[in-house]
Amino acid sequence: MAAALREKQAPIKDGYKSDPSSAVVTLSSSGTLDSSSITCKIDTGKAIHDAKQKVAGLHQKAGGDDPEISGELCSGDMLLEALVACAGVTLKAVATALDIPIQEGMVTAEGDLDFKGTMGVDRNAPVGFTAIRLGFVLQLEPGKDVPEEKIEKLGKLTERYCVVLQTIAKKPEIRVSLQGNQESEHGIGKSLAWGQKC
Repeated sequence: MAAALREKQAPIKDGYKSDPSSAVVTLSSSGTLDSSSITCKIDTGKAIHDAKQKVAGLHQKAGGDDPEISGELCSGDMLLEALVACAGVTLKAVATALDIPIQEGMVTAEGDLDFKGTMGVDRNAPVGFTAIRLGFVLQLEPGKDVPEEKIEKLGKLTERYCVVLQTIAKKPEIRVSLQGNQESEHGIGKSLAWGQKC
């Protein structure tokens, strides 16, 4: 399996070395809001929608298969989906509390990634999103005047109380640990462990 992955990723890495801009990609996610409930409906591809279980896999830019065929989700896409979902639900809850009548709306999140970092092609390239853009487009119900100050308050409170947005923005303390067990040919067990605070 290791050899197959190396073989699949080798031409991708070579491409990033010869054309560094080809490694930079923008992932995106979107969701819709309506007047019926305090929810956000996330838009997903058909293969992902039909799947009984979500399976995370490599993005195509890292050697993964086409997600429409494999049904595998890139974790970066899943992060943006979580942001869209949380922000959409938070906005709907705040709008309800402020008596702002939302008829329908769209929530979008875009994130820029440089796969040269993720693939180890360039040690100076960042690993992870370098920029994330979250946006809302709202259609308010006709007939009720909503002052601009209320819309500003809606934006500020949505930003303040969106758990996923605040988690990304405020970088929580994170600890990473890895544990494993291995049995030798002679039946002797060995424990492996690693951990650190990020």
